[in-house]
Amino acid sequence: MAHEPQRSGPTHYTCLGVGVGPANLSLASLLYGRPDVSNLFLDRKQSFTWHDGQQMPGNALQVSLFKDLVTLADPKNPFTFLAYLHQNGRLYHFLNAQFDAVPRAEFRNYLAWASRSNENVVFGEAVREVTFDRVFRVRTDRRTVTADNVVVGIGSEPHVPAQLCDKLGPKQFHVSDYVHTSGTLGGKRVVVIGGGQSGAEAFLDMISQHGSALPRRVSWISRRGNYFPIDDSPFTNDYYMPSHSDYFFGLERESREAFNRQHVLTSDGISLSTLREIYQRTYLHRFVDGNVDLVGLYPNREVFDVSPGLYGDWQVSARHNDNNEATEVFEAEVVIWATGFRPTRMDFLEPIAHRLERDGDELRIDEDYAVYWDGPDDRRVFVQNAARNQRGLADPNLSLNAWRSRRIADRLSRESSTEQLPSFIEWSTKPGPQPGSAP
Repeated sequence: MAHEPQRSGPTHYTCLGVGVGPANLSLASLLYGRPDVSNLFLDRKQSFTWHDGQQMPGNALQVSLFKDLVTLADPKNPFTFLAYLHQNGRLYHFLNAQFDAVPRAEFRNYLAWASRSNENVVFGEAVREVTFDRVFRVRTDRRTVTADNVVVGIGSEPHVPAQLCDKLGPKQFHVSDYVHTSGTLGGKRVVVIGGGQSGAEAFLDMISQHGSALPRRVSWISRRGNYFPIDDSPFTNDYYMPSHSDYFFGLERESREAFNRQHVLTSDGISLSTLREIYQRTYLHRFVDGNVDLVGLYPNREVFDVSPGLYGDWQVSARHNDNNEATEVFEAEVVIWATGFRPTRMDFLEPIAHRLERDGDELRIDEDYAVYWDGPDDRRVFVQNAARNQRGLADPNLSLNAWRSRRIADRLSRESSTEQLPSFIEWSTKPGPQPGSAP
């Protein structure tokens, strides 16, 4: 059950969190029970949600169960994933199930459990604006409170090409609405646009249906040259360690942008298990069931238009990246955009926006995720999951969620936690003679 807004509680806090997704929920969990850092976290939603529209059967996390809200920063914290399993009496059952990865629905339930178990987390209260006069004054749709620091963790929102926003609805929608909007796709022609994990999961779910629930045809279009797997190898995962995040933070902007482009598959590739199941089901449909027209795979294409169709609801036009002069047209009754997410707009910061420094499209942050501004050093706005270009591909990922929250918590309490050992890899250059060189 969602917590009712605490109208009779304190009116001033050390930390006021805006938004309760995994990022701020991690910080709230690390601050739980600490009287030295009074805190309140608000979310406009009536209860906790996390990719609820994409909770399809069989979906699993692409990261370790240890990358929960707190474990990598504070393994003794009462809000670990293992504590959730233990408190709910299912720890042995989880072990015996031998999941290759944590089911996404189970992890979502864990996050919801953490939000319910923390009385400093309040739902059903939207932050309208943040102003500043010696302290931050936070006006919600229910009350006004003040805070020494504000931590913004409102997450991201679905992204589709701007010119198509007015065409969205039951027959053309973002994959984040798949569970709630798709309804029955049986007997229909569907086009999925986007070659990452979300597009793969929606595609797999549709070709896994049976009987009348099976679509007439499912076409999968991706701008990537193929349906590439996520790079989950050991040394690649060093990109998702605190030491690399700090190294990345110190690079020039051009180098950071080039790195993110080059290594996007370390975070946005497709799980091998998902690719394998898609290939196996395609084999069975085509060669065993004789349904040769169900699956259409079209990588290396760029969709440039979706318009009303001649023979269906939509006509999807795409160009092949190796032959830009040729146009391919796909007739579809339903179009699903699996084109990722972008940071949500922070309109409630508008009254102080002119005081906050920017780095391109992002708020410019320091090493502790505090935004540079012209105000007092002991009054700060922190941002979570909104600095991909400054902190790297790990920023919107769960991998460094707990570590980032620990950085912010330490800044709030003026402490310094012990860091884990750095990567085996020497990311930065070292002055003087190189190891192993002659004296």
